[in-house]
Amino acid sequence: MGNGNEASGDGYRYCGRGLIQLTGKDNYTFFAGSLGITVEEASEYLATFEGAAQSACWFWEQNNLNRFADANDVKGLTRAINGGYIGIIDREEHTRHALHVLGT
Repeated sequence: MGNGNEASGDGYRYCGRGLIQLTGKDNYTFFAGSLGITVEEASEYLATFEGAAQSACWFWEQNNLNRFADANDVKGLTRAINGGYIGIIDREEHTRHALHVLGT
């Protein structure tokens, strides 16, 4: 994820922020670049409502996540965002409930 060693403090500095929990120095750097701001400014921006939402939209677009959502592929979407399947059963249940509430 582009973080330095433990002594660098990068793990804490670039911890998950935003609605999709943007994590790691590389993601922070790429997100900051997309906005034309510094990584430090991006870190502060991610702590705001606007930054949290914008980072989620940026991450979604950068990783072409619509392909999973359009296919109702909760496992694929979870893997693309989290790198694994921790909490998959809960996510699948929440997805079913949300689709029911939305009438789809």
